Amino acid sequence: MDAAYVFRVEFRLTPERAAVDPERFETTVELPASEPGTDGWLRFRDRLWRGAVGDEPSFRRETAARLGVADAAGIEVSAVDFRELRTDREYLEALQTAIAADLGRFNAESVDDALHKYFGSSIHVREA
Repeated sequence: MDAAYVFRVEFRLTPERAAVDPERFETTVELPASEPGTDGWLRFRDRLWRGAVGDEPSFRRETAARLGVADAAGIEVSAVDFRELRTDREYLEALQTAIAADLGRFNAESVDDALHKYFGSSIHVREA
């Protein structure tokens, strides 16, 4: 079982003693998805809505801390955009089963409705 949340992360450099060009750049960050039913598996419910990051300022701070640049002078995480849940079929099926077991928690009428509420159309299943 393998899955990751994929984000586009933009950094801005503002060094005090140098000029940089470009001052902004972006990269792709993959955060491993917790196994459904385990600690942290509800990250998507708590942080995403219709395929977009909710409360982006706090998520930028969280991302900077996770990447080890939160306290780095002259480096700012200036944007974070959710791209996709990149998953294999086994993880997606486990996720669907976990959601179905407690559908009320997602305020949804079906598993597909719950997935769409949080991921939009941004689930990418990769075959092994």
